[in-house]
Amino acid sequence: MVLWSTGFIGAKLGLPYAEPLTFLVWRVGIVVVILVMVALIARAPWPRSASMVGHMAVAGVLVHAGLLGGVFSAISRGLSSGVAALIVGLQPLLTAVAAGLWLKEPIRARQWIGFVLGLLGVALVVSDKLSGAELNARAIGFAVLALFSMTAGTLYQKRYCGSMDFRTGGAIQYAAAGIVLFAGALATENLSVRWSAEFVFALLWLCIVLSVGAVSLLYMLIRRGAASRVSSLFYLVPPVTALMGYALFRETLGETALVGMALTAIAVAMVVRSD
Repeated sequence: MVLWSTGFIGAKLGLPYAEPLTFLVWRVGIVVVILVMVALIARAPWPRSASMVGHMAVAGVLVHAGLLGGVFSAISRGLSSGVAALIVGLQPLLTAVAAGLWLKEPIRARQWIGFVLGLLGVALVVSDKLSGAELNARAIGFAVLALFSMTAGTLYQKRYCGSMDFRTGGAIQYAAAGIVLFAGALATENLSVRWSAEFVFALLWLCIVLSVGAVSLLYMLIRRGAASRVSSLFYLVPPVTALMGYALFRETLGETALVGMALTAIAVAMVVRSD
């Protein structure tokens, strides 16, 4: 969870030197190169049908372009890394509810209670930040877009790409996301980067440690049967990110926001807990 939390911190560290979509174009481009090299060396299997490639591309755009683009855009517009992590951290909760509504999976009363508590927790955090005039509607909107995109991507991945090889499938997914991000950057940004040691460190950390290392570790744990325990730990990402944000950038949360973050952690734990 510490590795996942650093994704929000890495965005905060690198965004002063590049606009959000430009930053992400560099990130996903490097990740594609790494994954293709790994796949070729390991002789990993590539998908055999165009339809499977299409499904991987759709999932990649939702999970990577939608999630990362939303988070980076939100943080670049003033949203703190802790609040961004909190909003996106509702993903396991929203996924459980959406799976029940769309995939007809059963939703227990405890999960509905968790859903309401999660919304209340986010509302408390956002209201605390709004009282300090630290947020704007666009920043929150991008974070919410990231949340819904990640949720949709997770459901799509589960339904159509559950058996994909991470090395080749990941390369396809990041490549598809890169095309969308590049088009967005070309239309709205100037594609310039102020190269610095901080930017290079943030870029390489996000590429190697997070996009390749953390995601590979997650896939490995899930394949070893630890999916339930892994998912139950995701509610720790927002508080860990908030602590890192305070230590590195002096981002602070008021008492109301801390209560909201605690409520959200409890809510997600209720939703993902197995009986």
